[in-house]
Amino acid sequence: MWPIKKKKDIDENYLKMVQTHLLNGSYTAIATHDHRIIAELKAFISSNHIPGDQFEFQMLYGFRKTLWHELVKEGYNVRIYVPFGQDWFGYYMRRLAERPQNVSFAFRGLFSK
Repeated sequence: MWPIKKKKDIDENYLKMVQTHLLNGSYTAIATHDHRIIAELKAFISSNHIPGDQFEFQMLYGFRKTLWHELVKEGYNVRIYVPFGQDWFGYYMRRLAERPQNVSFAFRGLFSK
C-alpha cells in the first residue's frame, strides 16, 4: 500500500514538478486552485523569466472564480474546464472531496453574479 502523504509533501512535490517542466522549456499546465501554490509559481515564473506562452493555469469551472479572473487581469493564460462524459458527476465529486474548501468554492461560484 502507498504511504499516505501529507498535503505539505504533496504540494512541495507538485511545485518541484511544475518548476522542472517550466525550466526545461516544456509547455506546462498548472492545474491547481490553491492560491499559495499559484503565488509561489507566479514568483518563480517572474524570477526565471518564463514566457507567458509557455504555461497556463487550469481550473475547474465553479471553483475560485475570483482567482481566475484576477489571473486573467494580470495577463496570465487561464483555461477553465468543465467535466463531461459518462462519469462527469463522479469526477466533479472527487475534485470536491479532495479538499473540503472546494465545496465552499463551488457553492460560492454557483451563487455569485
